[in-house]
Amino acid sequence: MVGSLNMLGYGLATVGPGLAVGLIFAAYINGVARQPEAQGKLQPIAILGFALAEALAIIGIALAFVLK
Repeated sequence: MVGSLNMLGYGLATVGPGLAVGLIFAAYINGVARQPEAQGKLQPIAILGFALAEALAIIGIALAFVLK
């Protein structure tokens, strides 16, 4: 039962990074739509934010398997 609770906890923990990725790209699209010339400055920031948010999910699954 403990292993399945770890996976349930991981499933709930993926909500945060999922929302973060959505908000990051929503802000990026909004910013580029308002100022298309700013795309070159906004794109690396959006990709960095995406990578950091996904790193949280990867750390979460690693902990779910390690703490099993």
